[in-house]
Amino acid sequence: MRKFLLALLVVVSLFAKEKLFVVERENSALAVIEDHKLKNEIKDMRNCNHAVVKFIENDGYMITRDGYLIKFDPIKEKKLKEVRASKSAIGFTLDKDFVAVANYANKTVEIFDRNLTKLQTIDTGSRNVGIKTYKDYLVFSAMDSDEIWVMKKVVKKVPLKCLSPDGKPMYEEQVRFEKVKIIEDAGQMPFDAMINDNLYVVGFFNSPFVGVLNLDTFEYKQVPLKLEKRTMVLKVPHFGFWSIMKDKFFIPAVGDNKVFVFDRNFNFIKAIEVEGNPVFTSLSPDRKYLAVTFSGKKFPIIQIVDTSDLKVIKRFDFGGMVLHVRWSKEEPLLYVSDNGDSEVIGLDTRSWKELFTIPVPKPSGLFIFDMKQGKEISKEL
Repeated sequence: MRKFLLALLVVVSLFAKEKLFVVERENSALAVIEDHKLKNEIKDMRNCNHAVVKFIENDGYMITRDGYLIKFDPIKEKKLKEVRASKSAIGFTLDKDFVAVANYANKTVEIFDRNLTKLQTIDTGSRNVGIKTYKDYLVFSAMDSDEIWVMKKVVKKVPLKCLSPDGKPMYEEQVRFEKVKIIEDAGQMPFDAMINDNLYVVGFFNSPFVGVLNLDTFEYKQVPLKLEKRTMVLKVPHFGFWSIMKDKFFIPAVGDNKVFVFDRNFNFIKAIEVEGNPVFTSLSPDRKYLAVTFSGKKFPIIQIVDTSDLKVIKRFDFGGMVLHVRWSKEEPLLYVSDNGDSEVIGLDTRSWKELFTIPVPKPSGLFIFDMKQGKEISKEL
C-alpha cells in the first residue's frame, strides 16, 4: 500500500503543474510550454492576430480575430471543435453553462453552450467590449453607443420536436439572457473593463474618467483621471483581474505615461509615472509587484512597480517587442512574450535575472492552465 501511495504521489506531482499556452500571432497555432521547454503546438487555430485564451475546469477556449470560437483540450493538447461567432471578435467570457462572445463586425453578443451550440444572439447595434459575468448577470459595454448593458440569465424550457415514450411533449433547459439595465451616456467610446466583486469598472478612449457600476444597486459614477499630456494610442490598454488588489485598483492611462491607483472606494491614491503609454498592468500572485508593458517606441520595455510604496524598482529592455507578460502561479517566475525576437523569456523574480529563453514563432498572448485535479488529489493524500 505504501509503495502504491508513493507511486500515486509521483503521478500526481507530474500533473500538479502549470502549462503555458502561447498564442503564435502569425502561425495560426498555440504553443505549449511545460517545465520551461516547448512541448507541443496545437495547429489550425485560425487568425491569431489578437487571439485570447481562457480556461474553465478542464476545457480550453479561444476566440480569434476572425471571429472563430474554438474549444480545445488543454490536457491532451488537442483542438476539439470550432464555430464562427462573427466576422471579427475581440473578447469572451465563460461560465459553468455558457460561453458569451463580444463581437465587433456583427455588432452582436453571441451565447453558446459549453459544447459550442448557439443558444442566443443579442443584437446591440454596436461593437462590444469588456464582457464579464457577475452572479446571474452578463455585463458588457457598447463601444459605438457609449452604453453599458446588464443582462440577467434565465433558464427556459425549450420544447423538443420529439415526444417521450408515453407520448408527452419533451423539453430541454436552455440558457437565455434578458435585459435588466442599460446605462446610457456612460462615457465616450468604452474599450475594456474589469470586474471585482460587484463593481464593473470600464475605461474610455475619449473621456477623462473611468466608469464604475455597482451591480447590486445599479448605481453608476464617473471617476476622474488626471490626464495631463495625451498622445496617440498605438495599442489599446487592457484591464483585467490581474490589476486588482484587496485595497487597490491599478488602471493604465489612455495616452498618458501613468498608471492610476485608487482605493476600494475609488478614492485617488497616486498616479505612478511610467516610461511610456501602458498597455498591461499585471499583478504578481503575492500582490507584491506590478509588471507594466508599453506600446510604441517603448514596446521592448517592462517596468516593475513595488505595490507597497508604488514606486518603479526595476526596468528591463528586451530589444524586441514585448506583447504580453504572465506571472507563474507555481514558481517565482515572470514569463515575457517577446514577439520581436520570437521567444518566451523566463525572469526569476527573486534575483530579477533571466533564467531561460524558449524559441516560439512570433509569440503574443500568454495563458496559464492550472492542473487543478492533480492538486486536489494531492491535498486529499
